[in-house]
Amino acid sequence: MGLHKIIVITIIISFLSNTESTCLPFSCDASNPDTIKLQFCNSSLPVDQRVDDLILRLNLDEKISQLGNTAPAIPRLNIPAYEWWSEALHGLSMEGLGVKFNGSIKAATQFPQIILTASTFDEHLWYRIAQAISREARAVYNAGELKGMTFWAPNVNILRDPRWGRAQETAGEDPMMVGKYAVAYVRGLQGDSFEGGKLKDGHLQASACCKHFAAQDLDYWNGHHRFTFDAQVTPQDMADSFQPPFKTCVEEGKATSLMCAYSRLNGVSNCANYDLLTTTARRQWGFNGNLKTNYCLLLKSYIVSDCDAIRVMRDSHGYTAEDAVATSLKAGK
Repeated sequence: MGLHKIIVITIIISFLSNTESTCLPFSCDASNPDTIKLQFCNSSLPVDQRVDDLILRLNLDEKISQLGNTAPAIPRLNIPAYEWWSEALHGLSMEGLGVKFNGSIKAATQFPQIILTASTFDEHLWYRIAQAISREARAVYNAGELKGMTFWAPNVNILRDPRWGRAQETAGEDPMMVGKYAVAYVRGLQGDSFEGGKLKDGHLQASACCKHFAAQDLDYWNGHHRFTFDAQVTPQDMADSFQPPFKTCVEEGKATSLMCAYSRLNGVSNCANYDLLTTTARRQWGFNGNLKTNYCLLLKSYIVSDCDAIRVMRDSHGYTAEDAVATSLKAGK
């Protein structure tokens, strides 16, 4: 797959919609004679065919513009701006750029921190909380006060050291339990059935992102920083401890997104780790789905870096800017 296609399949395709009128302005609007006849608007065609058509219509600058979390509009194709960064670990949050609660909606429900919720050992409760978050998010989006329906949650890192500053947003130390939490949360947020785990007609209510892949449970300690830390992990420990929550998140939860961590794993930057992102996640776990949301988004499973992680590779991992971008795109294609 060419690099240009990686960009568009994982980024631009989310802007394509069906002809429902319950969302913000979108590209494939049946009432817009300028775009409705475009091939990429034909929802009866395969996703890859629609992507190919759209690629041919985009120039290089437009493709590059879509690589950040704040993706600008492409007016000539009537494609609106989109914000990928929204947070919803235990309720719709202002930590991301997607929502600010500065309009008619002033707040959303906040549930207990994850470490407390997980201590109930109640999978159905976890599912119902995520389901409530997703429904509130959809309502805020339909009201025009949320810029995207892609959420960077849940955090499924296992908790190896209670001194980690983000311990409260994890489900704990046990890989099996964290994996079960991941499945329940993702199914609730994305809108499918807890019992059956199947999306109705392949539709999503929102997109969940399992993070931070992989072997991350450190912010700053004793001179070690998450930006520069190089986790030395044996294959057995990866298989027994660090990978299981992400594996179940993908295979059973059917998460539509994975986030690669800032740090390095056995000397390789997580966001440039082909074995981790492609060989393991894409090929072994089958992280390659094409899905539709109930209203607006057509989405292919995608990998996103942690905030500014590609810049961190340049600043702290010894990459040039060009190599950091190219290596990361190729690693997760």
